[in-house]
Amino acid sequence: MNGENVEPTILYCNCSYAKVVPGEVKREVLRQLSAAGRSFESVADLCEMSAKRDPALEPLMQQPNLRIAACYPRAVKWLCSAAGTKLPEEVQVINMRTLSADEVVAQLFSSGGSATENQDSAPDGDSVGTFERNETPT
Repeated sequence: MNGENVEPTILYCNCSYAKVVPGEVKREVLRQLSAAGRSFESVADLCEMSAKRDPALEPLMQQPNLRIAACYPRAVKWLCSAAGTKLPEEVQVINMRTLSADEVVAQLFSSGGSATENQDSAPDGDSVGTFERNETPT
């Protein structure tokens, strides 16, 4: 089965401890995810999981066609690297710090476009990102 028709696996970070994502954006993204009736994973805080080297982080990152609603893609990449977690070959990170809730949800549920295309259309170049497994954080 090719990856084009596979429904994305969604991981939502509530950013409970760092509190860097605007509260109204987090709440609205979570409300829309819940109302959509589609399954998604939710974690309290990816930063905390990384700091504690939580063993649950690895299987979360290995889900197929993964899209993560969190903060800056570079931060998520660094957090995974710091925790010793391998990223999938390609993962899409959607930045709740810089996008509206509607924009985040639209990108989480989008189909047809690749994550690379979405990255190119991101206004600040770091609202959406994709990472190759062999990259190292900078």
